[in-house]
Amino acid sequence: MTQSTPAIRLHRATKVFPDASGGSFTAMRNVTLDVAPGEFVTVVGPTGCGKSTTLSLVSGLEPASAGAVEVGGVPVTAIPRNVGYMFQQDAVLPWRTVSDNVGLGLRYRGASKSDARSRSQDWIERVGLAGFEKYYPHQLSGGMRKRVALAQTLITEPEIILMDEPFGALDVQTRELMQAELLRLWAGTGAAVVFVTHDLTEAIALADRVVVMTAAPATVKTIVEVDLPRPRDVDEIRLQPAFLRLYRAVWQSLREEVEIARQKGASRG
Repeated sequence: MTQSTPAIRLHRATKVFPDASGGSFTAMRNVTLDVAPGEFVTVVGPTGCGKSTTLSLVSGLEPASAGAVEVGGVPVTAIPRNVGYMFQQDAVLPWRTVSDNVGLGLRYRGASKSDARSRSQDWIERVGLAGFEKYYPHQLSGGMRKRVALAQTLITEPEIILMDEPFGALDVQTRELMQAELLRLWAGTGAAVVFVTHDLTEAIALADRVVVMTAAPATVKTIVEVDLPRPRDVDEIRLQPAFLRLYRAVWQSLREEVEIARQKGASRG
């Protein structure tokens, strides 16, 4: 992948799903978006508008019904090897230790057990879990499990990182700690990130650009450039006037779509 080639390109991407009545449901329609290498893009939109579907198309978990989806200039026809995906629910295996879970992706890619164990230890230390290598997921707090999942995602050094509300289930304090940890670990990797969230504060604090999606069927409504300097202190940056200006801009665009989604939901009820 070169700097002139988008890490991710969607051109008029559309996804239609069958519904329970035998008809169809259009989750997203004519989505066009480029994400550059090393860029951090967050995606916000009304509940159920199709934000996560965008990630499914990029990851190859779902094919597009129409339009084009490319990763590194190559059409997505299967799951690309250079993509890491962090889900809302932990993808850690309950019967494996922290060390084994972190190294799982390397083992699947053919790394030897000793190499995977060595690199796992490095990432365990990076995410602040040294001393917990032999613990099992049920012995960890929610925040610690997220650190395992983050290390599990980053250990394969993906060129593209897809994140689907990864911190949504955490309490506010732990969530802010994980946001800071993500920025620290991502800095300097050159990886492109697409991060789906419902939290506007999180979206702005992390991103280079915030993409606002319309009510379903989702398409890109507005893209807000986040002109806040990096590196960022996610605690301090929220208090800056520039942050509040950006928050108002994003919310002004999103508020209309939230109301449209609410009215659609009320009419179906």
